Amino acid sequence: MNEIKIALLGLGTVGCGVVKVLQSHGAEMSERAGCRLTLARVADADLTRPREGVDLSTLPLTSDANRAIDDPAVQIVIELIGGLEPARTFILRALQAGKHVVTANKALLAHHGPELFEEARRNRVMLGFEAAVAGGIPLIRAVKDGLPANRILSAFGIVNGTCNYILTKMTDEGLDFGMVLKEAQAPSRSRGLRPSSS
Repeated sequence: MNEIKIALLGLGTVGCGVVKVLQSHGAEMSERAGCRLTLARVADADLTRPREGVDLSTLPLTSDANRAIDDPAVQIVIELIGGLEPARTFILRALQAGKHVVTANKALLAHHGPELFEEARRNRVMLGFEAAVAGGIPLIRAVKDGLPANRILSAFGIVNGTCNYILTKMTDEGLDFGMVLKEAQAPSRSRGLRPSSS
């Protein structure tokens, strides 16, 4: 079975979620994809902070994202560090090196999307961004590949987990927007998200 090696940039909440999914569902994903997905490098600025549910000693850690991107064995780079910089620079470097990139970085795509997509096109690699849309609902590929003959005029919905959390708390518990927003922005908070009943 072929092996696809991945560099993961960012080991925060979402990055840890990726690690957990690969560890707990790796065999099933390999069977479906027809190849083994392997974390070759995991880059983060803080390699000492414990992450709940992730054994750091089992991961190929580095504090140098460029080292992870430049690894010749890596075929896919997953960017989960957020923000505009250095995320933009890292993604451009990966695309220019001929590596496919997956990102969940909404802000980066809003500010630099055309530049990044053009760089991906120029280097004949994919820039996957469904993780940045609608909480990762597989919507973009379905519309792009499954409905090309249809003319979609508009789409409505809550497009991310934070908005869903805020609106659910306001609706179900009658809480004030400002209070719920502060709660949602708390970095150490683990949000149990669920669909709004309204």
